[in-house]
Amino acid sequence: MPQPLERVKTTPIIEWNAGHDRTGEDAVTVEEPLEIRISGVSVRVTMRTPGDDFELAAGFLFTERIVGRRDDIADIGYGKGPDGHPSPNVVDITLRAGKHVDLVRLQRHFYAASSCGVCGKASIYAVRVGGIVRPRADLHVGPALLARLPAELREAQAIFDRTGGLHATGLFDPWGEAACVREDVGRHNAMDKVIGWALREGLVPLRDSALCVSGRLSFELVQKAAVAGAPILVGVGAPSSLAIELAKDRGMTLAGFARNGSVNVYSGTERVRD
Repeated sequence: MPQPLERVKTTPIIEWNAGHDRTGEDAVTVEEPLEIRISGVSVRVTMRTPGDDFELAAGFLFTERIVGRRDDIADIGYGKGPDGHPSPNVVDITLRAGKHVDLVRLQRHFYAASSCGVCGKASIYAVRVGGIVRPRADLHVGPALLARLPAELREAQAIFDRTGGLHATGLFDPWGEAACVREDVGRHNAMDKVIGWALREGLVPLRDSALCVSGRLSFELVQKAAVAGAPILVGVGAPSSLAIELAKDRGMTLAGFARNGSVNVYSGTERVRD
């Protein structure tokens, strides 16, 4: 087992304020690469904040439809680095016997995706036909609860308090209680960490939950939430047009600009009731 990496480091700075300067130190978020392997074959490298790496890897495999349930993962651990010793920047996953994955195709897919992006219409179609559980329609929450979720999320961001430089995703029950909060330099990584946690706890699909994110609502975040079966996704910031289109297609409630007692609901308004 390798030594865990730091999540926060201090760095010397010169601070200028009102025409005066002073030397000091500032806490910054650590950013390190994480290589995700399946049976020793590399399928993804992502920049992340160290910590919760097994959850990140499991969540990534699930939201990319490489695995469909918890039992598809037989084992997960740290893989070997260039020196032949277990590395904190490599996670290697062993799938259950009989679970076939075309690793060559996966490598080509993620190389192409990182090079040229994704086609929105094709991605919506892939989510629609991928055997994904549709979110439940009879879960109802009040607008006041949606509006306060980002504040609840912010209170749980311990590393953000020190650095001011992290995204977060939280998983909440219908009464606004947080079940899991994860932070990362990448908003998609924070989402994968939460979904990976839920997958390993046997809580997927997230039929009775709301996901809340600390920033804007991108297509990718809605896509991951849809794959996890979440009925509700809330964000502090604005959604994109394609994020709204996907949420409507999947029957999800998508809410943005949730702050100071106010919230905008872009899709799935039938779930939001006083």
